[in-house]
Amino acid sequence: MLDLVQDAIPRPYHHGDLRAALVRAGVELAREGGLAALTLRAATRRAGVSAGAAYRHFTSHEDLTFAVGAVALSDMARSIERRQAEVVSGNDLERALAMLRAVGLGYIDYALDDPGNFEVAMFGLFTLAHTSLEPARGDRGLTPYELLVDAVTHLVALDVLKAEQSFTVAITCWSTVHGFATLATRGPLRELPREALDEQADDVVRTLVAGLLP
Repeated sequence: MLDLVQDAIPRPYHHGDLRAALVRAGVELAREGGLAALTLRAATRRAGVSAGAAYRHFTSHEDLTFAVGAVALSDMARSIERRQAEVVSGNDLERALAMLRAVGLGYIDYALDDPGNFEVAMFGLFTLAHTSLEPARGDRGLTPYELLVDAVTHLVALDVLKAEQSFTVAITCWSTVHGFATLATRGPLRELPREALDEQADDVVRTLVAGLLP
């Protein structure tokens, strides 16, 4: 009888890392339903904790969105890194252009592979400074935006671009690739099969990068 009484007494919730568990739950929710599915209430249910416990780590829905977005950006960085690892050797210019193309293709790969978290990654960013946060970095220690800037910087070093053009070129590349990714995941291009999207992505990115050459 004593055992039954003790079992009925509420016990405080213990978790090795509740914040990490809530972020993992958020990533799963976003993967299943995108930004609309990512709520603090849903994350607490998925993690099996009370809302009160969650508020010790996230004071708002925006806080959780930001944390999940950082994880998504880290995954995106690894997607870009995988593309860059495929770049074959060539002369300095050929390699620099291929590395920049790999940034765009890796970005689109991630959007097509995980559109829900791709959505959160973008809406989880509130300022440009957030593109350089530690949790958003990949295995090379760079965020997706920093990988883009790094690729553009190599073209500046080769005198293909002028230093004062760097920011505009980076934003132009980002805008173009993001526009295609959005059309392919949330717009009219989403009706195309993946193979067709991959082929079109390659054409778009090659055209974009070729346009940077003098």
